[in-house]
Amino acid sequence: MAKRANSEGSIFAYKTGYAGYVWVTTPDGKRTRKWCYGKTREETHEKWLKLHGEAAKGPVATKYPTLAAYLSRWLSEVIEPNREPTTYVAYEPLVRLYIVPGLGKKRLDKLTVRDVQTWLNELATLCTCCDQRKDHKRPVPKQRCCSKGQCCKGYPSRSTIASIRRVLRSALGNAIREELISKNVAALTTLPGVGKTKKKRQHGVWSVDEARRLLEHLRAEDDPLYAAYVLILVLGLRRGEVLGLAWDCVDLAGEQLWISRQLTRVRGQLLHRNTTKTEDSTASLPLLGLCVSALRHRRHARERAREGGRQVARLGPRVHDPQRHSDRTAQLQPGLRYALPECRRSAYPGPRHPAHLCLVPGGPRCTSPGRDACASSLADLDDHGRLHTDPHPRNP
Repeated sequence: MAKRANSEGSIFAYKTGYAGYVWVTTPDGKRTRKWCYGKTREETHEKWLKLHGEAAKGPVATKYPTLAAYLSRWLSEVIEPNREPTTYVAYEPLVRLYIVPGLGKKRLDKLTVRDVQTWLNELATLCTCCDQRKDHKRPVPKQRCCSKGQCCKGYPSRSTIASIRRVLRSALGNAIREELISKNVAALTTLPGVGKTKKKRQHGVWSVDEARRLLEHLRAEDDPLYAAYVLILVLGLRRGEVLGLAWDCVDLAGEQLWISRQLTRVRGQLLHRNTTKTEDSTASLPLLGLCVSALRHRRHARERAREGGRQVARLGPRVHDPQRHSDRTAQLQPGLRYALPECRRSAYPGPRHPAHLCLVPGGPRCTSPGRDACASSLADLDDHGRLHTDPHPRNP
């Protein structure tokens, strides 16, 4: 039998079975032994050969944290300093409330596709109120369901489960880049079927008449958020884009609007950001008809308030004062989110996109990269900026 080469490793009897080792290079560049164990020599030899293959491909980790420990480090060292604050705020509760209780004790290199798939299937039938003891944490007079033995069946929705898997997949993808593991097991799983998960709540959409009545009421009441509602309804702006809009981004004479910043609230603090949510959202949009009149009305209202000695620009030359209206817009957010036309935002709508279904019969189809508004609604409101900017309209 030929003599083993240097650093080839060895297999030998060890306690109740066999043990073997292979010299590997760790991710930090150190040379060390990587051990494997088995009850028989054949079992140990298979693991030994597998280690040789991994060592030949690149660095091999010799110490693995639990999934809970790794996720904690991933959130603090990768997500929080390198992503938007809202990303961390969205990821952290999903990790703390779902992933860590279900899979946190698993060692990172021992996590399998079957482990994650079984956990996802169980998650679809797990009452989060019972599991997280939500009702137990309420004051006794306000306890109403699970703490009294009456399960409310608060199952997570399919979109929530998809978000949980997406966070886990992102974390394991980072572990691959750090050369801790070689396979993303979360990416190989399947979401539970539609019939096995909680159905998403369906919310009604405002009709054109309802939108018109709202705007007429706000204008009659001289509501300071009238212009904000007009921009949201007509141009499909996000709430943060509206509240972050400054007058230096508005050209009423040239009828143009530049969207390049936004205002967000994270952990109770207002954050002024010079970027939008996506690259396509940063754009120049046309201002016509209803938008121009609403913004002029807003400017005149601010000038009258300033002449009367009222403080109207505490946070700079913005169209709306976010500090003043933040509580109110937070209360109105559910209505804004679900009452607006469903097709107000899309990069490139496909054939089944609502924008193609809402068009006025015989009217032109027109889209703007990064944004899309319901053409029928805007046409009925006598204001559709894309109709004026599309040089070659085409019929559906």
